[in-house]
Amino acid sequence: MRLFARPSLLALILPGFLAAAARAAAQEPAWLTTWRSLPVAGSGLQAFQGDPLVDPVDRRTGLFRNEGSPRTLILDNGLIRRTWVLEPDAACIALDLQAPVRSAATVLRAVRPEAELRVNGQEIRAGGLLGQPNHAWFDPAWLAEMRADPEAMRFSGFEILGPPGERLPWPRVRHHAPDVAWPPPGLHLRLDFEPRPGAASTPPGLQLAVHYEMYDGLPLMAKWLEVRNKGGETLEIDHWTVEILAVVESSNPVETREGVPLPAPDLLHVETDYAFGGFQAGQAMRHSVHWVPDPEYLTQVNYLRRTPCLLRVEPVRGPDRLLEPGERLQSFRAFELVQDSRERERRGLWQRRMYRALAPWVTENPLILHVVSVDPEVVRRAIDQAAECGFEMLSLSFGSGLNMEDVSPANLRRFRELADYARERGIELGGYSLLSSRRIGNGQDVVPPPGERPTHGSCPALTSEWGQDYFRRLRTFFRETGFRQFTHDGSYPGDFDLTPRPPLQRGLEDSQWAQWQVITSFYRDLRAAGVYLRVPDYYFFNGSNECGMGYRETNWSLPRDQQVLHTRQNIYDGTWEKTPSMGWMFVPLTQYHGGGAAATIEPLDEHLDHYRRMLQSNLAFGVQAVYRGHRLYDTPRVRDMVREQVAWFKEHRDILESDLLHGRRADGRNLDWMLHVNPRLEKRAMLVVFNPQARVLSGTLDLDLSLAGLWRDALLEDPSGPLGARSLDCGRLRLPVRVPARGMTWVLFRAPAREGRETSPSGEG
Repeated sequence: MRLFARPSLLALILPGFLAAAARAAAQEPAWLTTWRSLPVAGSGLQAFQGDPLVDPVDRRTGLFRNEGSPRTLILDNGLIRRTWVLEPDAACIALDLQAPVRSAATVLRAVRPEAELRVNGQEIRAGGLLGQPNHAWFDPAWLAEMRADPEAMRFSGFEILGPPGERLPWPRVRHHAPDVAWPPPGLHLRLDFEPRPGAASTPPGLQLAVHYEMYDGLPLMAKWLEVRNKGGETLEIDHWTVEILAVVESSNPVETREGVPLPAPDLLHVETDYAFGGFQAGQAMRHSVHWVPDPEYLTQVNYLRRTPCLLRVEPVRGPDRLLEPGERLQSFRAFELVQDSRERERRGLWQRRMYRALAPWVTENPLILHVVSVDPEVVRRAIDQAAECGFEMLSLSFGSGLNMEDVSPANLRRFRELADYARERGIELGGYSLLSSRRIGNGQDVVPPPGERPTHGSCPALTSEWGQDYFRRLRTFFRETGFRQFTHDGSYPGDFDLTPRPPLQRGLEDSQWAQWQVITSFYRDLRAAGVYLRVPDYYFFNGSNECGMGYRETNWSLPRDQQVLHTRQNIYDGTWEKTPSMGWMFVPLTQYHGGGAAATIEPLDEHLDHYRRMLQSNLAFGVQAVYRGHRLYDTPRVRDMVREQVAWFKEHRDILESDLLHGRRADGRNLDWMLHVNPRLEKRAMLVVFNPQARVLSGTLDLDLSLAGLWRDALLEDPSGPLGARSLDCGRLRLPVRVPARGMTWVLFRAPAREGRETSPSGEG
């Protein structure tokens, strides 16, 4: 009996084993269990093999882990791959282009923190590693000697949040591209950071979440920050840097010369939704996207070490917001597009693909008549003509007399009746309001810092009493009238303001952030209500549909023949980065900025041929113009001409609103042309050719149809009917064309019927 009463060997040893296991488990980070559940990035994780601009990308974005040490996270969609090492702290060690159709490329050359903050006046970093011996490239073998930053917030975990969510609501109330999805498919990842014990610069309770989204079928990511206050004291979030990337430089100039700018890297195209002013992305991003010299890059070729190869995505000032206990604050978003080519056309195609994915409302493209009167009889007649000719929207334009700030019952009733009249005829009604470039006075205008001036000469402060009342009135007007279009002229351009304007604005440092919140909240509300937004600034990522294509307004006072040529030049230049539907043009039916009878189309019947040329020069490129006047036609033959042009546009609308490849820019001497392409349509491509001369012109055009998904042969059709099949040489075709005097022609390209889908030849773009 005593033998059985003695403790067994297992009973003696087991508690020690359990205690050791408990100690080991306690030392493991909490995120390790989630990390172990991820699939391993092995040999089965292959890059996409076709041309992603043409072939469907069958890979979906996934999060993977490595098998070795140190532990890593890998976000991969088959086109790009972003890799973070998690030990001894989280740091991005690679952003790689994988698509073999061009050439694989490494974007990063050095490790930097995941983000930077200035809180309560203290500079704070999140993640990153120290000790990289050379910042010209990154060798993973160096990780063994690199160490965590003792003053930085440390990585505390990660979470897969599923597919991307809607950044803002988009009711699909109008025609849009057939291959658009919202929200874009992909994967949302969050990395979390907390104060490191002993780091005196980090306030207790400060928490940082760094969000990443990678999108399916695109070499594209988004990144933003979320700052949380889990402590008991108010935190002042002075500043944040959303992204810091040490990027491989595109060239290595040895010398620095006055007046000769050093080139920024061209592997990465970066935009944000914190954008102000300008018809082009480069102008609008000046407040948030900064390419600067890298002080840690000591081995760069430039002797003064001024190569701008460090990306910092951050505001110039601010946000300077007070974060109370329990509150959280999100930054703006950075969008990072990895380019697979230095060819201007291909880079532009990717940029346009990005807009369709991140701001798909830009694919809405209604035909709009802009009326310069609010006389009910004139407006009703214009509505009737718009409906009869196939137009879809009518806007009460600048100079019409519309006052959206008048919310008196009589004014609201007047325009509600007109909106109802339009809706009954299938027309949406909208109008115009001016914001920036107005001077309000009485302390309601932006007061810039010394040495600065408002972008448009003067600008009301959006956070002022007047500004808040202005937006209340506009919201009331849209709600009570049912208007579905808005032209917001002189939108907020990013001006700074010295004046404290409680409760929305504390002063200079938060003035831009506060006013951006006001304007984008308004635009997002209109987007949710299905209002079509024309804004002459780059507010696409916050809900606007259309910006100016790019033109000089006084050019519409030139003689009519010159206006036609400027139209096609402006569209050619504007569509390198914009889709056709993203930029508006101009057609002065009545006088605009002077020019007299030689510059205007009215009387319309007397200038029928010019009117036709202006319609063709816009619609054939898929572009909508400001047709500004009192009416669309003044005689039956003008009506029939407009209806004919609109009907042709609508028949081919999908391909005409697709991407443009740039052929020959209009110069008035010879044929000018561009080529629409869309490999996802049955109508794969459409060539449109113009003749500016008063005589018939013929020529042979060298076309590349590969980006339309056509490589071996194609079925052709022109205004005379089907032309049969033509053989292609890897997508190339030499096509003879003959264009009537001052006229245009077109050729449509379809894919021959085959079993299955033809894919691009290996290595062909």
